[in-house]
Amino acid sequence: MLMVQPDPALGEAPPFPGGSGGGGAGEGETEEAAAPATKGRAVCWDGCGRPSSVCVCDHLPSCPIPTATRVVVLHHPHELRRKLATLPVLSKCLHNLYLLPGRRLRLGSSPLLDSLYHSSPSPTKALFLFPSSDPSSPVADLGAWVAATPPADRRDPVLIVFDGTWREAKEMVAASLPFLSRFAVRVSLGCDEGKEGESIFESELLLRKEPFLGCVSTMEAVARALRVLEPDGAGADIEARLLAVLRAMVGFQAANLKPMKSRPRLQKKKEIKKKSYEEELERGINM
Repeated sequence: MLMVQPDPALGEAPPFPGGSGGGGAGEGETEEAAAPATKGRAVCWDGCGRPSSVCVCDHLPSCPIPTATRVVVLHHPHELRRKLATLPVLSKCLHNLYLLPGRRLRLGSSPLLDSLYHSSPSPTKALFLFPSSDPSSPVADLGAWVAATPPADRRDPVLIVFDGTWREAKEMVAASLPFLSRFAVRVSLGCDEGKEGESIFESELLLRKEPFLGCVSTMEAVARALRVLEPDGAGADIEARLLAVLRAMVGFQAANLKPMKSRPRLQKKKEIKKKSYEEELERGINM
């Protein structure tokens, strides 16, 4: 069974029981029910850790992919009981992926992050991935940051990702800011809180309904980030391999979806919210 490799600088990376755990960095708000293996249900324990009926072992890399980027994921404790989680499978795809359970980052969370905190400014570039609509908390587009930073200054970076529902991830970031603001740069892949997020019906990479446009699963967020962070053009291949696994997961989920009844009240609320947002934008432009 492929396991996340522990790093002396990070501490032990706890495995996910039965491959269940993780979630999306800014994923949908829906709480998933606890997901223990059903008694008598065949589970692929020696591979992807998923039920055999939705096994993705054929899509996993033959060995964890090495990366120059060290990816540190702070995952919310509740993620261990959610079904539509991408982090357990991601942990079997990447060699330099390290997991930290908890609700915030602080001194003592990780020797690696502690060393960056104490050596600020550090020669190792640390980035934490999360969007922001707050003008008082600026965020750089990751692609723009890479383009503006010389290769020598972004060699072997540390990428910090927050794993939980959108609400949980926002709380985790807010609680971690006093620690991270000393040594890490906040970056984003782009997100618009004024526009409704997509669902599995609009995207082949989403396992659940997202709260805002641009919100993606933890696995997709890491894949997109590695595409631009990895040196010598290696990121494009890594992204493609990770997204191939994610597409397989979404494909199994889509094949088992039950028809949904129309919900006119919910649709009306969405239309009112959209109209209110557009009116606020118009007022802001005319001021």
